[in-house]
Amino acid sequence: MTKVKIDAPLYERAKKAAERAGYQGIEEFVTYVLEKELNRLESSPDDTRAVEEQLRGLGYIE
Repeated sequence: MTKVKIDAPLYERAKKAAERAGYQGIEEFVTYVLEKELNRLESSPDDTRAVEEQLRGLGYIE
C-alpha cells in the first residue's frame, strides 16, 4: 500500500462525503474518485466524439 498526503480540510471533506454516500471508508471513496477521474483523463478525443454523436442521435444534445 502506498500513502498519499493531503491537507486536513480536504481529508475531512472527503471523509464526510464518503460517509454520506455510503462508502465503507475514505479509502474506498478516494479509490473510486481517482479511478473515475483517471478514466476521464485517459479517454481519447475519439471516445468523447463517439459519445457526443450518440447523444446527438438520441436528441439529448444539438
